[in-house]
Amino acid sequence: MTKTKAYHDVGGDHFGPVLMIDGEYQLWEKRVDAMMRLLSSPDVALMRVDELRRGIETLGEATYNAEPYYGKWARSLAKIMVEKGVLTRDELDARIAALRAERGLAE
Repeated sequence: MTKTKAYHDVGGDHFGPVLMIDGEYQLWEKRVDAMMRLLSSPDVALMRVDELRRGIETLGEATYNAEPYYGKWARSLAKIMVEKGVLTRDELDARIAALRAERGLAE
């Protein structure tokens, strides 16, 4: 029986050399990492790391392939917090729109 790999399962695929770049994380990447640490900490325990992975693996192929590493994390965190009722999709969308407007970014 041949098993079909999901789009996020790239183990064993050839992508060429891995660039070893030592660089600073951007502020938004640090914030996403901090949110994950906080939300999964024993004191808060709103989510588990396996939920983050599930969220990432269910982003859909186009989104998964278009997002950088912490972009996947951010989308997964948002999705899980909406699923758990911590915030609504409308609240999240409104906050994103407000931040974009503050920074003069297009929708």
